[in-house]
Amino acid sequence: MIIEEVTVTAFQQHTRILGCEKTKLAICIDPGDDSRAIVEAIDKHGLELQAIAVTHAHLDHIGGVAALKKLKPAADVMLHKADEFIYDALPEQAAWIGIPRNQWGAMGLNFETPPKVDGYWEDGQAYKVGELEFQILHCPGHTPGHVVLFEPTERKVFVGDVLFAGSVGRTDLPGGSTEQLIDSIMNKLLPLGDDVEVHSGHGPVTTIGRERLTNPFLTGAYKLGAGRL
Repeated sequence: MIIEEVTVTAFQQHTRILGCEKTKLAICIDPGDDSRAIVEAIDKHGLELQAIAVTHAHLDHIGGVAALKKLKPAADVMLHKADEFIYDALPEQAAWIGIPRNQWGAMGLNFETPPKVDGYWEDGQAYKVGELEFQILHCPGHTPGHVVLFEPTERKVFVGDVLFAGSVGRTDLPGGSTEQLIDSIMNKLLPLGDDVEVHSGHGPVTTIGRERLTNPFLTGAYKLGAGRL
């Protein structure tokens, strides 16, 4: 598997390009802004972009969807239906996290309405990218339509903002649910296996096993509250 990581936005969000080494088909997970580095990472390997794969529709994960779709119009925008109301609200999302409107321009948060969604993720779906085959797992809690993409042969899971190294996603934004988030982690992510690499939307790569043993939100040391991405 080809993995190119481009960290974008003031939120230090990891956009990832995942490609099949044999067929050169690829997906871009969560283009957070219209950084040229995203397209450069795709073109550097001679990849054909099959899809813009959205784990969830918060602004730091979809802010670059419109620009990338214009440059790679054959790529399908894929999203879970339950997050479409968040996706459509992109131009107003900065207000949800308390940023005054008069600061949006300076912070690069003046977004156009994103392009229409081309397809919808389904829980349990198998999504092929050349010789790669991702299992799509619906993991609500951070948002109602959050999904993760698990490649069982590669033993890697791309989790957006469900789980981080030492932390978990916030649940205080529209559609969030603490109970759903913990249920998603316990019943969808942890069973994947301790050896699985966890690639989060923010922060370092970790493993299921490390988080099972040390993440204070999973061990019960901390209770889930606001303040995370």
